[in-house]
Amino acid sequence: MTGMTAARPTSTSPARAGTEGPRPGLRERKKIKTREAIRRATYALVEEQGYDATTIDRIADRAEVSPSTVLRYFPAKEDIVLTDEFDAVLLAEIGRRPAREPWTDTVRHALRRAVRAGLEEDPELSRLRTRLMVEVPAVRSRMTESMSATGHLLCRAVAERTGRDPGDLAVRVYAMSLIGGLLETLVYWAEHGHRDDPRDLVDRALDVLEHGPPGAGDH
Repeated sequence: MTGMTAARPTSTSPARAGTEGPRPGLRERKKIKTREAIRRATYALVEEQGYDATTIDRIADRAEVSPSTVLRYFPAKEDIVLTDEFDAVLLAEIGRRPAREPWTDTVRHALRRAVRAGLEEDPELSRLRTRLMVEVPAVRSRMTESMSATGHLLCRAVAERTGRDPGDLAVRVYAMSLIGGLLETLVYWAEHGHRDDPRDLVDRALDVLEHGPPGAGDH
């Protein structure tokens, strides 16, 4: 998620993903630098001229790389916009929680931390990503596809905690409900001008998933 988005490309910052490791070698540092140059070029161009006018050729020119290099790092323009650390942070936070903690508490904590990580990285970028999700169908479609992949990762996390199979219907329905709720939360945040604190919106979404919509059954 933009810390609020989720995408599959290789993590650009392992430390922000919540895992400490050895300093990457020169070759890996060059890859990270190139990837970040492509991302910065894309964000700047989108702000300057809009999403549709931001072509791969223009991104490559701004980042001072070839178009083939851009596509080697990011298979599609949408991937450049949506790449973040959400999956890594979410799974790391789930893994840190006590095994006997109620699952609902674990999920709430992990989602809030993952959202916070994205906001701390770059609040304006989080707003740009979610705004594009609302305005650009291709970005929304790619985000939906990416979030589905995040859901499968969450299935495995739920299965490990509950002792069930990742393919179990109950596990799949629960995990995908969480992911669907998170996606709608991001859309709501953007549609309402990013006025709300997204962490509070996540809490509200989890309350609905846990208890149902307000007023349901109160008659």
